[in-house]
Amino acid sequence: MQLEPADRFNTELVRNVHPPDWTNPHPFGRYNLVVLGAGTAGLVSAAGAAGLGAKVALVERHLLGGDCLNYGCVPSKAIIRSARTAAEVARAAEWGIRVPPGSAADFGLVMERMRRLRAEISRHDAAARFRSLGVDVFLGAARFTGPQSAQVAGQDLRFSRAVIATGARAAPLDLPGADEVGYRTNETIFSLTELPRRLVVVGGGPIGCEMAQTFARLGSQVLLLHRGTRLLPHDDPDAAAIVLRRFESEKIRVEFGVNLLRCERGAAGKQLVADQHGSQVVFECDEVLAGVGRRPNVENLGLEAAGVVHDSHGVRVDDYLRTTNRHILAAGDVCSAYKFTHAADAMARVVIQNALFFGRKRLSDLRIPWCTYTDPEVAHAGLSAADAHERGVELDTFTVPLADVDRARLDGECEGFVRIHVRRGTDRMVGATIVAAHAGEMLGEITLAMTQGIGLSRLAHTIHTYPTQAEAIKRAGDMYQRTRLTPWRLRLLRAWLAWRR
Repeated sequence: MQLEPADRFNTELVRNVHPPDWTNPHPFGRYNLVVLGAGTAGLVSAAGAAGLGAKVALVERHLLGGDCLNYGCVPSKAIIRSARTAAEVARAAEWGIRVPPGSAADFGLVMERMRRLRAEISRHDAAARFRSLGVDVFLGAARFTGPQSAQVAGQDLRFSRAVIATGARAAPLDLPGADEVGYRTNETIFSLTELPRRLVVVGGGPIGCEMAQTFARLGSQVLLLHRGTRLLPHDDPDAAAIVLRRFESEKIRVEFGVNLLRCERGAAGKQLVADQHGSQVVFECDEVLAGVGRRPNVENLGLEAAGVVHDSHGVRVDDYLRTTNRHILAAGDVCSAYKFTHAADAMARVVIQNALFFGRKRLSDLRIPWCTYTDPEVAHAGLSAADAHERGVELDTFTVPLADVDRARLDGECEGFVRIHVRRGTDRMVGATIVAAHAGEMLGEITLAMTQGIGLSRLAHTIHTYPTQAEAIKRAGDMYQRTRLTPWRLRLLRAWLAWRR
């Protein structure tokens, strides 16, 4: 197995997560847990169960670490950080810093840094490390052969319980001519060594938005094509509007209402032919990046032999993450609408309890936040205003613009806000959105409060260090507190203070 480019960092990565000289162990008689797939959900399930004394087998056909390590979170955030530095250099004069003319990102060095860091981080997911934890690691394609058995590389694995954690992959660009012309997904974009002069990004979701801004900041001329009417359709519309304004200021061209028809190769490069508002248009570029969703990996697993029902959305599970086979559970992207690394981690912890200890941990009890790592970041937890309206939940909403927060002004990061939704007439938080440079870091406080039933009024009494952008959360609590000061209470307080004079 080889990754491109074949440099020392990718060689180290493969040596860790799919060693060429690996010898599969002899199967144990009957495993407490067999885990299919070594992405986040599989690794957490295997390590957690083995740490509790279970006999565990972990099977992976490709690279341990899954999408997150190899094609997702790790490489994308590495180059996002480089791109953010490039943007700060471009804006350095705003902070009184002189930068020599002609300073620019070196794309080759940016990608080399990414590969180096990815290789270093891969040690945590290495096959040898999991073997040292007591896990039997099998490299190869696994297939269920019955309700409590599977086979990998000609060896039979018998189990009391199993976990399907095979993840998901990038959905293809399903257009005539796409395969012939060629396009990139998150699984191939990080193998680039030369910066595309012109990049078309298809899709205005998180992956599309993150990569569009990143490549633009690294020097590409970027065009983002989106079928819908706004970016980030699952996030707060005001948050999406801020991201769009930032894109426009960074000369990222965004076209909405684009229905792609076919791909062609023209004299000047690749061409995407589309219908836009009833007119046929042609978009030219040197590279195409498709960010059009994810597809669960359910093929060739022998799910029928195991009695596991699945559909286009993945493996079907109940609230306890049990499949239609009571001996088999599932976790992560293969069964979840929340296709995030942290969601896979949380689901794996549910699986360990429910598979090994007759647990009754529910998926619906989890509060799963998410963050899109544009600049500014967009982080969200719980219900949006639209979600609440659909469910008939009445809200009181408190919004603090970052322009009103001293640290944001000092940082030159005033675009954004903290918005918290509470159930009307109470301080019970049911949802929140933060748009800020480090919104993902700020959201943890609110997610913890929501998970533990801590009301917004309590956050008003939490002392935040000054100056920080997280002080906006406390200010939202102060806004709620002021709503409790009704005219009747205010008259009572004034009467009391007058009597005390």
